[in-house]
Amino acid sequence: MKKIGFIGLGIMGRPMALNLLRAGADVLVNDADNNVLRMAKEQGIHTGTISAVGRECDLVFMILPNGDIVKEVIFGEGGLTSSIKKPQVICDMSSVTPAESQYCHKRLEQMGIGFADAPVSGGEPKAIDGTLSFMVGGDEQSYQLLKPYFEIMGSSSVLIGGSGSGSIAKLANQIIVNLSIAAVSEAFVLVKKAGADPRKVYEAIRGGLAGSEVLDAKLPMILKRDFTPGGKIAINHKDIKNVLETAKDQKIPLPFTAQLFQVMQALDVSGNMEDDHCGIIQYFERLAGVEVG
Repeated sequence: MKKIGFIGLGIMGRPMALNLLRAGADVLVNDADNNVLRMAKEQGIHTGTISAVGRECDLVFMILPNGDIVKEVIFGEGGLTSSIKKPQVICDMSSVTPAESQYCHKRLEQMGIGFADAPVSGGEPKAIDGTLSFMVGGDEQSYQLLKPYFEIMGSSSVLIGGSGSGSIAKLANQIIVNLSIAAVSEAFVLVKKAGADPRKVYEAIRGGLAGSEVLDAKLPMILKRDFTPGGKIAINHKDIKNVLETAKDQKIPLPFTAQLFQVMQALDVSGNMEDDHCGIIQYFERLAGVEVG
């Protein structure tokens, strides 16, 4: 196996890096949080500076909070391009806008360095068990180099098209996931307020057309009042903002998504941004004066 760099050891990144290590990959990691790096060392993962990752590794994976941080890690002082060896592919698994992915691709292409945008879906549980889905934008050559590692960290990967295509797919994914959670939230606030048993209603509808992976993953958490984050509202709020910025650039009206962004703004005011995104239900509960679960 090639030597793998991995930058960003958050909720998603740490289990992904661990899965690479357990599969026998030689992994060198970096994170901005020294406490996270200390825990990585305790788990047997080698750590180094960003420039060391660029200098020593054949392929680099990143999963970072936003596009500005991605650009700083790649192009900033002491960043990957200050020491990177060639040939190399940088794979950005962060949730960013297509324009940000295309910016990175164009600059790196001029340096003779490959780039793929490959955001993921599945949240922390699937990062832990290695069943993430990868949505990939880039060229075929870069994809083939990265594919064996996608197969370690996930259960599926699809090369969608050129640079930015993976990020476009992620935006579509986030619209569907978050609006689905909002729809489940509205529905079960109705169920509770109108006097039916939410658990029995869930049992009744989950096998029909209303059934979905979102319903099965999130409603049990809601019923237990478990808002421990697998995917924080804060991260999804940022993703929905990226959706609306891209839609504005493309002159695409997205009325439901725009309303969802305002729901998330209200959850920010009420201090719920660190909750799992199933915590979206708390907005609807407050409107109705009821608590589901």
